[in-house]
Amino acid sequence: MDKLSPEHRGWLMSRVKSKDTTPELAVRRLVFGMGYRYRLHDKRLPGRPDLVFAGRRKIVFVNGCFWHGHKGCRYAHLPKTRVDFWRTKIKNNRARDRRNIAQLEASGWTVLTVWQCDLKIIEALANKLYDFLEFD
Repeated sequence: MDKLSPEHRGWLMSRVKSKDTTPELAVRRLVFGMGYRYRLHDKRLPGRPDLVFAGRRKIVFVNGCFWHGHKGCRYAHLPKTRVDFWRTKIKNNRARDRRNIAQLEASGWTVLTVWQCDLKIIEALANKLYDFLEFD
């Protein structure tokens, strides 16, 4: 059972941002510190990617494990209330993500998804980003 009233839970969930989230800011600081420059949330591209490296034709999405249903991740568990609503919402988010990535790749972009849980081991994430930006 939820400890918060439905009204308070709704208010709390409405405060969750879609841009400039904590994981996104951490990835941006990391990439900028590595010497790479990028554009943010390009409206012309499907899904408004979080980081766009136009000269390299590369894109990085920074996804929250809960909101995008990261399979096998401990942060991606469903809430105990309104399970059908959340299952449908996360399923639709995942379908939208797949659709956007397919459109981007069809347009010649290379896409990397960084998950919120990837930030737990920052050195591994830095290596993953470097390999993606330099070699893929």
